[in-house]
Amino acid sequence: MYLYPHISVFYLLNSMENMKTPLVLDMKDVVIVKPCKPTPSELLPLSTIDSDPVLNILCQTIYVYKANLDSPNGQLDPAQLIKEALSKVLVYYYPLAGKIVTFDDGKLGINCNADGVPFLEATANCELSSLHYLEGIDVPTAQKLIINNDNPFEDEKHALAFMVTKFLCGGFTLGMGLSHSVCDGFGASQFFRALAEVACGKSEPSVKPVWERERLMGTLLKEPLQFPIDETSRAVSPFWPTDEISHECFNFNAKSIQRLKMELMKESDDVKESFTTVETLGAYVWRSRARALKLNSDGKTMLCLAVGVRRLLNPPLPEGYYGNAFVGSYVVQTVKELDERPLSEIVKLIKESKKLPSNNEYIRNTINTLETIRQKNIKVEGTCASVVLTDWRQLSLLEEVDFGWKASVNIIPVPWNMLGYVDLCLFLPPSNLDPSMKAGVRVFVSLPKASMPKFREEMEALKLTRADDNST
Repeated sequence: MYLYPHISVFYLLNSMENMKTPLVLDMKDVVIVKPCKPTPSELLPLSTIDSDPVLNILCQTIYVYKANLDSPNGQLDPAQLIKEALSKVLVYYYPLAGKIVTFDDGKLGINCNADGVPFLEATANCELSSLHYLEGIDVPTAQKLIINNDNPFEDEKHALAFMVTKFLCGGFTLGMGLSHSVCDGFGASQFFRALAEVACGKSEPSVKPVWERERLMGTLLKEPLQFPIDETSRAVSPFWPTDEISHECFNFNAKSIQRLKMELMKESDDVKESFTTVETLGAYVWRSRARALKLNSDGKTMLCLAVGVRRLLNPPLPEGYYGNAFVGSYVVQTVKELDERPLSEIVKLIKESKKLPSNNEYIRNTINTLETIRQKNIKVEGTCASVVLTDWRQLSLLEEVDFGWKASVNIIPVPWNMLGYVDLCLFLPPSNLDPSMKAGVRVFVSLPKASMPKFREEMEALKLTRADDNST
């Protein structure tokens, strides 16, 4: 069976060759932005999910805005506007102006001391169009557009950092580094929208932030820990471990995704069956990844889908909760099963696994498991045997967040070292640069460099030629 969604690739290492001149920045000194009004001085504990050591990283994302001279805000200095808005919104999100601390028992917390947020302003030597609005940007260039304040040797780390880079065209990029220990994707989106609202003149955010991390505290399990895959049966790759990691993103348009779904539904012989994009692309990426990594056939591999539980908990979390509120739903297969079973069967397994977090007992047991792992100081690291899939498409970061320059035209995750990079897969919304990608998906992966050519080949096997596309 051959399936052919249109794909394209960015984060290619040779993308700099297309630039006439390298990106050069004129940077000001880092300033510290503090809340504009007095805020509570207190030590706030983070939840059990927040305290997962895997999440104790600064997640960096770059938002790209074109010049908008028609807007009143478009005439303003974006750095100054965002800096002032940040000072105001930190009155409501005052924990983000503090520092992350580790308690004696190993749990994480926030020292709410209004230390402030590092803020860096820069001016670029080119127009955003010369960088294709960061579509196709290579990682070293993207890293120039963020402020990296994630020093592992510091006892206390900032929860938030910003960098605004202005380009000659009047557009700008906004690089936001936010601690994953403090916010998940939904929480980060809530904060970012609040910042935009205040920047556009609102006196306060429309959604008030809620802390209440005590709602997601776990307890030590009495029974022995059980992991989806034990170390002895876990699949291994000849390409791992390595320090050479490639980061690439593959674009799938809506028509191609629909074709993939229809092929798999036809294969399943169940006319009532319906497959989602996460299920279909997730299954294909999981299998392609296992092949590219050359995982041993008798070893076990796992797909872990991050599922938000704000509304699934009983009682539900309040609106405005911005901490981590997700658990994993798991599917485990031997590599041989994953490779040889009809892909529609793998999709059905993923669909079935998504029902697990609807059970409140499952959610609580997951939180208790995380607490037990933390207390027993069990290290969870990237192995290439697992893929952790998280979907950013529902966060509305490209549709709703407007600082006065209209919605951003692109959003770029700068690779962050969670699970050694290699176990993480992001489903991203398409940029607003290509109308043909409307309702499409970008699939971002990080893999050992030696395995990426085979993975790219697997993605190319889905490629639909323009002639075939036009004939349908």
